Amino acid sequence: MATGQRPWGLKFWVCFTLVLTACGGGGGNPPPPVSPNPPPPPTNNSGPTWTAGVYESASIFQDRCETVRTGVDLEGNPFPDRGGSTLEENFWLRSWTHETYLWNDEVVDRNPANYADPVNYFGVLKTTATTPSGKPKDDFHFSQPTEEFLKERNSAPEAEYGAAFIALSATPPRDIRVIYTDAGTPASDTVMGVPNFIRGTRILEVDGVDLVNADTQAEVDTINDGLFPQNAGEMHSFVVQDPGAATTRTVMMISEDLAPPAVNRTAVINTPSGDVGYVLITTFSPFQSEEDISDAIADMATAGVSDLVLDLRYNGGGLLAISSQLGYMVAGATRTNGKVFERLRFNDDAGGVNPVTGSTNNASPFYSAGLGFSVSEGAPLPSLNLDRVFILATDWTCSASEAVINGLRGVDVEVILIGRTTCGKPYGFYPEDNCGETYYTIQFQGVNEKGFGDYADGFVPMNSSASFGVKLPGCVVDDDLDHDLGDESEALLAAALQYREFGTCPTPPPSAVIKKALAKEQGARALDLRPGLRVMKNNRDMRMPRE
Repeated sequence: MATGQRPWGLKFWVCFTLVLTACGGGGGNPPPPVSPNPPPPPTNNSGPTWTAGVYESASIFQDRCETVRTGVDLEGNPFPDRGGSTLEENFWLRSWTHETYLWNDEVVDRNPANYADPVNYFGVLKTTATTPSGKPKDDFHFSQPTEEFLKERNSAPEAEYGAAFIALSATPPRDIRVIYTDAGTPASDTVMGVPNFIRGTRILEVDGVDLVNADTQAEVDTINDGLFPQNAGEMHSFVVQDPGAATTRTVMMISEDLAPPAVNRTAVINTPSGDVGYVLITTFSPFQSEEDISDAIADMATAGVSDLVLDLRYNGGGLLAISSQLGYMVAGATRTNGKVFERLRFNDDAGGVNPVTGSTNNASPFYSAGLGFSVSEGAPLPSLNLDRVFILATDWTCSASEAVINGLRGVDVEVILIGRTTCGKPYGFYPEDNCGETYYTIQFQGVNEKGFGDYADGFVPMNSSASFGVKLPGCVVDDDLDHDLGDESEALLAAALQYREFGTCPTPPPSAVIKKALAKEQGARALDLRPGLRVMKNNRDMRMPRE
């Protein structure tokens, strides 16, 4: 196995995206499952042969490619490809999975020669076990073209408006809303005192096409092109209806190349029992997030807040080192000194060695100083020295965001959870390129100072009727699109303030159903309905500066 890779994690196969298609305007569906016994490709009498249960080293087959890339990649590195075959690519996947997959003893050993497409073969190289709730234990297994991966890893700005969307109804009559906007972007610019987009704004038309009822492929293409422009400088029109408004308005916007900030907004809320800090963090990537989050917590420390509300409801993860820094900034030095934020647990064959890099399996501490991402290395970080924290969450709260919850619980900081059950991803992986495709297979589980990391069914507010998941103090509350984020009347924040003041929850919603969009349809252009859809933002990214 090649060294120098960095572990990431990501819930990607279900991206909470919407794909608008024709044929009645229905939303896209996940790609059909790969048959475990597809028809074999044409016979190839050359190359390796399969013996069940016998595995050669993955390094023998790595970079043996059916199609050889030449030149250098986006980062200037020469392609390592050598002449080979699809069969050798499949054999590499088989051995690599056996060496590094967290549940390698649960993978059925299937003959690589029976698969004509490495991506299809990769699709069956995973466990079929389920969690106690019945969901797949591994629902994070996917791949993507390496060129796309490199673009995302390098955080290249993308053409957009600075808005994130959700689909409350993915089929006609569709209901697509704005969930937040970033400051200083076309989406938040004002015209006659009114922002172009407001939290909860419903999109009715795009460039003259009825989004609610669109049915033809041409209409769908127009909608996708308008909502998700390909280039900066594109002008598109939208007919929208704001929350509570009886009338509609028309919005014209020009796309820009934007890199969304990690901290979307902050506030200090005055209460009779002391000031409460509020910080909305939408990602722990890219590198700039280190400075953004540090500055936000420093502001809270200067304000002398007695409690903190961390709004992670749309945060899919990112750099684990920065989520560790946030853990330190919440808990302070006394609780965290010498303690583990997260330790990686690999497959049973690994022992004390990282099976991907071959290095010693060292734990991540609570980092108390800048690491050099965007805060000077060694610069002391601010801290609030709190013994409890309120976290606003939904099932979009994932991976490195859940690591904040788990890491703080490991040093006995009380986490009070307001909202819904988190996504349940205590796992991560090292993205690995082979022959132009980057593969993500679960290779480790993250555990805290107490050795706990079993939350595959998520963290759950205590008053939930759910019978699965890890119950935490707190309240079940549905996301509220009728109030802006940070507004004291917004449902999740209001519930946190109520619980803090009185120890009580609002009346629970009538059901445990969260409105979701559809899974991403393979090969189609998807609407990015969740912030941080890109690989860089939904993961446990173990990189350090200059790596």
